[in-house]
Amino acid sequence: MTDTIFPVRQSAIDPRALLTFKAICEAGSISAAARALNLSQPSVSNTIARLERKLGVVLFERGRGGISLTHEGEVLQRRADALATLLTDAAAEVEYARHDIVGPLRIGGTPGALLTLLPGAIMRLEDAVGHFALSVVERPDEQLLDMLRRGEIELAFVTTRIESVPADMEEVTCARDPFALIVGPHHAELDEEVSLRDVEDFLWVLPEARGAFRRQVDALFIAAGVSVPRTAIRCDSLLTTRAIVRKTERVTVLPRTVALDGVTDNSIRAIAIKEAVFERSVGVLRLAERPLSPLSRSLLSTLEFIP
Repeated sequence: MTDTIFPVRQSAIDPRALLTFKAICEAGSISAAARALNLSQPSVSNTIARLERKLGVVLFERGRGGISLTHEGEVLQRRADALATLLTDAAAEVEYARHDIVGPLRIGGTPGALLTLLPGAIMRLEDAVGHFALSVVERPDEQLLDMLRRGEIELAFVTTRIESVPADMEEVTCARDPFALIVGPHHAELDEEVSLRDVEDFLWVLPEARGAFRRQVDALFIAAGVSVPRTAIRCDSLLTTRAIVRKTERVTVLPRTVALDGVTDNSIRAIAIKEAVFERSVGVLRLAERPLSPLSRSLLSTLEFIP
């Protein structure tokens, strides 16, 4: 049995047609896109018709309720978003270069992964390249994947080695950090190691996000043979979680380094968990097929990768 090989159309897509297609996706209709672009509706319709003929596919399903993207249209939408970002970045990069600034680079990540990896990386990056332009956003895992595919960010700092990596992504692990029970002054009586079975009736504050980090925390309770506390306060802010633990009787589970970062007094304490037989791993996720910008390559070079 032979593999079926699909011919690749070599002719380039007109970038203006791709941006017109993007405008329709955003506006929800051809007429609304025409108004946004200050073009006539027939002109926009003809542009999309030529684009569909060139690609040999239908991009929109047209109905009484408006338009909806076909599967091929959804694929092209990601490329259109990436093109718009590329053009914006090109103008910004030239402007920054005029002032001897490297970049810009946009990255994202989950709060704990960013806190663990980014501060040290920035310090080393400054030594390596001098002045640079960097934008950082915190998002849940699923949103980070979408942002990578749309070209809105180049790198995502995330929890690694907990689930399969999507086929279009590459993941590298840069650090490991053991989970610990984090308590405030109200629990000075606790030993330096506890079982979650001994503290399951405590008041808790735990992560809300349904990402890899949340699943790792839940796995600790499962390993101890106890239920995840149903009455826990759910909070995704590390700063707020630590403040709650410091000021109240509530406790939490966090990676040790993340929890104690910047703490110079005894306001919170990290206690070893007997059931913490695995460590949290953090690293970087990127889109495999997309070339990295010089600044993103320089940033990655500041990180140590764990095999």
